[in-house]
Amino acid sequence: MEITSGEAVRSPVSDEVNRPQDESDNAGQGLLERAFARENLKRAWKRVKANKGAAGVDGLDIEQTAEHLLSQWPKIREQLLSGAYRPSPVKRVVIPKPDGGERELGIPTVTDRLIQQALLQIVQPLVDPTFSEHSYGFRPGRRAQDAVLAAQRYVSSGREVVVDVDLEKFFDRVDHDILMDRLRKRILDRAVIRLIRTYLDAGTMINGVVEKSRCGAPQGGPLSPFLANVLLDEVDRELERRGHCFVRYADDANVYVRSHKAGLRVMTLLRRLYEKLHLSVNESKSAVTSAFGRKFLGYEFWSARGDVKRAVPYKALKQFKQRIRWYTALVWPWLAADCR
Repeated sequence: MEITSGEAVRSPVSDEVNRPQDESDNAGQGLLERAFARENLKRAWKRVKANKGAAGVDGLDIEQTAEHLLSQWPKIREQLLSGAYRPSPVKRVVIPKPDGGERELGIPTVTDRLIQQALLQIVQPLVDPTFSEHSYGFRPGRRAQDAVLAAQRYVSSGREVVVDVDLEKFFDRVDHDILMDRLRKRILDRAVIRLIRTYLDAGTMINGVVEKSRCGAPQGGPLSPFLANVLLDEVDRELERRGHCFVRYADDANVYVRSHKAGLRVMTLLRRLYEKLHLSVNESKSAVTSAFGRKFLGYEFWSARGDVKRAVPYKALKQFKQRIRWYTALVWPWLAADCR
């Protein structure tokens, strides 16, 4: 479809890191016009289409949305630029988690995923360079593997105690007012701020009823991980200011220290920092413990002859092999029989 436009060495943190982007940085004016320009929309549509995904509350899948936008996009674009556009509520979807729990997703319509993706492609290059270098989740040019390697280096340097922090239902508890306050400090374009706020306020469709809340940034939309980084960056900066060695991937943060006592102090600090953001630490999943044998982003560390090694945990590897056998049995039964 083609849419036409109508405990580390302390280093001081620069005062300019968190300042709002001004016009000289191309972030002061006209961001919506750039977001909904033809070429940017084509890139955004390509990304949304590649990600596939289910239909939202309007029931329109990728192909049906393409047909719909051929006639409706000029009107939608006009509404977006004038500030009159109102996103559809997200559709609540519950999926199983690997640990046996459940994760709630909020699925926007394909049209809203396109709009969010187009906006993300413009604002992320402007704001992302202001984030902490210790943040790895959902950032251009950074991967989970980079976070694991950074953690391995910290453990290798003698910081063998980890403060492993998991936030309680993070995406459900993002305070809209606090998030928007932090976002305004980075983006001056009021139209962009207003549009992002309408997405936060759109609500969730549950059993045919729209529920609205002052909290939450539903997982499932392109903007949500970016907004999470905006909110949590101030915690990263405080850890940097205090000279800590840490890695954050989305809402999972690991701080590496040299002693259990130091780890307890860091845990107390993190609880206080997260409370300022109206967030809570999941005490059952968080711990101050040995970095060896503690899973992080699918890996565990262990010590072998003085060297710190990493590997996929045995249990996860076993589950992966079982899944491969199951899929193989479905597609190539004869091959599965030969592999037994």
